[in-house]
Amino acid sequence: MNPWLLAARPKTLSAAVVPVLIGSALAAHEPTAISWWMFFFALTGALLIQIATNFINDALDFKKGADTSERLGPIRVTAAGLISAESVMRAAWLCLGLAALCGIPLLYRGGWPMLLIGLASIAAAYAYTGGPYPLAYHGMGELFVLLFFGFIAVGGTFYAHSLQWTQSALLAGFAAGSLATVLLVINNLRDIEGDRRSNKRTLAVRFGEGFARAEAVFFTLAPFVAVAGIAWIRGHWGLLLTLAALPFALLVIVAVFRSRGARLNRALAFAGALQWTFGILFVAGAMV
Repeated sequence: MNPWLLAARPKTLSAAVVPVLIGSALAAHEPTAISWWMFFFALTGALLIQIATNFINDALDFKKGADTSERLGPIRVTAAGLISAESVMRAAWLCLGLAALCGIPLLYRGGWPMLLIGLASIAAAYAYTGGPYPLAYHGMGELFVLLFFGFIAVGGTFYAHSLQWTQSALLAGFAAGSLATVLLVINNLRDIEGDRRSNKRTLAVRFGEGFARAEAVFFTLAPFVAVAGIAWIRGHWGLLLTLAALPFALLVIVAVFRSRGARLNRALAFAGALQWTFGILFVAGAMV
């Protein structure tokens, strides 16, 4: 595979796409019609920020010693010597610059709330692994993912279409953020020994494997509770179509409890399938 494609981590991009799909589907039932231009710019901007975050993580984890030849997860291009850390960081800044350009139409549409969302998202893309207090190294990864790949991504997309904030959008943000957090928790569980050696203080490192597995169960099941709440608030029972994704959720949970080390990559694949399935079913249910 092309090294740049590897660095972009295409299997993780559902974390950027699904929240935009959910936010747009939710806005479809508001009096203000969906703007397909807003959908395009929100989706493109989200993808660029996600790719930039992956690039920065790849380069800086290598520099901090978190990615080594003993890594159990997918190959990291900087650690493997395929691309220099400097080149990967330049590509990250380019992606963030293009994401800022995508934010201009969103700013014109939504005003200062969209400006705040854009600036916070770009800053957080770097702060996740970089800066004087990297969030991922201080046990704040889950909070970062839940906030930026959940509440902000869904809420910002919903606001770009409807120019309002609602309780339903908040719950939908929690659902999308939980799905993305599952991916992070499984990653941290798989990499727990390497993270300990590199002093990367994830919650899995701080509180142990049992805590991480409990986290994975909570964030795997939480989206279904949240979507039931949305269906009840809006009286839109078609959204319960997302319950059809429960078999994937059970696969994730079983794989998390039965797997150790590199075998958790299978649980990660199930979690990715769950995220895509939930997102697609949410859109389908919203259209019913």
